[in-house]
Amino acid sequence: MRNPFRVLGHVAGLCAALFPLLCAHAWGAAPGRDRGDEQVATELRDAALGGEDMAWEWVSELTTRFGPRPAGSASELQAAEWAVKRLKALGLENVHLETFPLTAWVRGVDSAQIVAPAPQPLAVAALGGSPPTPVGGLEGAVVEFPTFGDLKSAPPASLTGKIAFVDQRMVRMQDGSGYPLAVAARTDGPAEAAKRGAIAFLLRSVGTDSNRIPHTGTASYVDGRVPVPAFALSAPDADQLERLKALGETARVRLVSTASYVHDAHSQDVVADIRGREHPDEVVLLGAHLDSWDQGTGAIDDGAGTAIIVAAANLIRNLPERHPRRTVRVVLFGSEEVAQPVAPFGAFGGHAYADNHKAELARHVLAGESDLGADRIYRLALPRAVIDSDFSRTVFRVLEPLDVLPAKEPPEDAGTDVGPSVEAGVPAFLFFQDATRYFDIHHTPDDTLDKIDREQLDQNVAAWAVLVWLAADSEVDFRAHAPAH
Repeated sequence: MRNPFRVLGHVAGLCAALFPLLCAHAWGAAPGRDRGDEQVATELRDAALGGEDMAWEWVSELTTRFGPRPAGSASELQAAEWAVKRLKALGLENVHLETFPLTAWVRGVDSAQIVAPAPQPLAVAALGGSPPTPVGGLEGAVVEFPTFGDLKSAPPASLTGKIAFVDQRMVRMQDGSGYPLAVAARTDGPAEAAKRGAIAFLLRSVGTDSNRIPHTGTASYVDGRVPVPAFALSAPDADQLERLKALGETARVRLVSTASYVHDAHSQDVVADIRGREHPDEVVLLGAHLDSWDQGTGAIDDGAGTAIIVAAANLIRNLPERHPRRTVRVVLFGSEEVAQPVAPFGAFGGHAYADNHKAELARHVLAGESDLGADRIYRLALPRAVIDSDFSRTVFRVLEPLDVLPAKEPPEDAGTDVGPSVEAGVPAFLFFQDATRYFDIHHTPDDTLDKIDREQLDQNVAAWAVLVWLAADSEVDFRAHAPAH
């Protein structure tokens, strides 16, 4: 027979364990109210990894229902209105659109071919903002420049009547750092070519693949316009022009574009809050952009980003015990992809948000953005004030099973959309995602849902939920100066 005192002891222990829960239930308080933030963050992490499908369902419906969502288009607006309904249904508060005007760019039809020394087609995509060619196209001899710097070194009038071609290759890097080194040729190349008399501009696609698929992207406006018709060329076709030159041939190319502009268009940011229970005026800002380029369905750029931040916010919203102390704000930005003739380059939705919320930015305590696809997060950069702090140590204890390591320095660039808010003084964090394959797909027709790895998508959601919860339920001053060592 079992010792009766031991049995009674077990019963007493069980009663002691259950009594607080029963009392909490009787008084309407949620069980687990006194759990520490680290424990809650751990539970959020595990929930995101345990079959939480919301991120996948969000990006799947977004890309399937609306397809591509060019800035200023009907599909971008419809996607924003859908997002408002979904966010309200999830129980977020203050859900609304913030609309702003813009000039929309419409691709039309674009094509190219070598006409001499022998006819052959080229795979091209007009760059965003590029003007149309004359009806029937334009023709010119191609002048190749191995780098953008070589084009900028060319003398004035040296390209009169010709087509400038920048053949600079992008370097594949895990952190995507090859992109800013290559993208200047795309944004500023048309203007530099025009300064030297060129009638058009060609660019080896800013990408890391070898597919015969060109990568589009925006070009900068100068005095209210992109100066000359501008096109991205697929990597194999750029190789073809390169080889023709090596054979001593001068390629003559015909370019056609029927691009057009809608000058009275508009875009919109979608804003939604989880209202803080103690400091509702203090905001942790989560950003991603809802618009996309027009040829794919914007799955990795940036449907995945919107799915990651919404799913992370939803996990926090559904915590049974309480909202965080501070407000968590989700912003799905509009018109991130297309430069504007009368606004700073890119980030138009980000500038609109910063302008609309200028009086509140001093109370935005932290901001971050998801806009590098859906592959795994491997590093986190925090504001300098908390790099060596109890907050940081807690964050990385919870993130350790996700293989997310601390960066030694604060982020240099938090992202295009939150950039204007960060420039206004909002502290920023940055999750580094594995971008090894991202620029194989970026800005191409191949940016589709099948490129998203669901397990890596969930790992992103888990990391975001952990950091956002710990930041929003804390009273940490992310603006404070780091202590001297």
